Amino acid sequence: MQRRHHPIPLQQAAQESPTFALLASRVRESSARLLAIRGLLPAPLRASVQAGPIEEGSWCLLVSSNAVAAKLRQLTPALQAHLNQKGLQVNAIRIKVQNRSL
Repeated sequence: MQRRHHPIPLQQAAQESPTFALLASRVRESSARLLAIRGLLPAPLRASVQAGPIEEGSWCLLVSSNAVAAKLRQLTPALQAHLNQKGLQVNAIRIKVQNRSL
């Protein structure tokens, strides 16, 4: 691997590294899923939900509180069906409450 002595854009670095390219691809896939379900989320919750990792067909949604997690768990079957209908295959949707930084 050739050592660079000048900065390069992140996108270029990602394209040149298989590991970064895979990571960038997963981020795009996760963001596409969130965009696809955004309209199904109640408006007050939209800002509290972020796209998380996709692992072995399971997609994770990161949420800001237990209350948001509880509501999303109720919506999970509809969200999963909508994603599968759009061709964005998801075997399961996990909900994870993010820890708040102090």
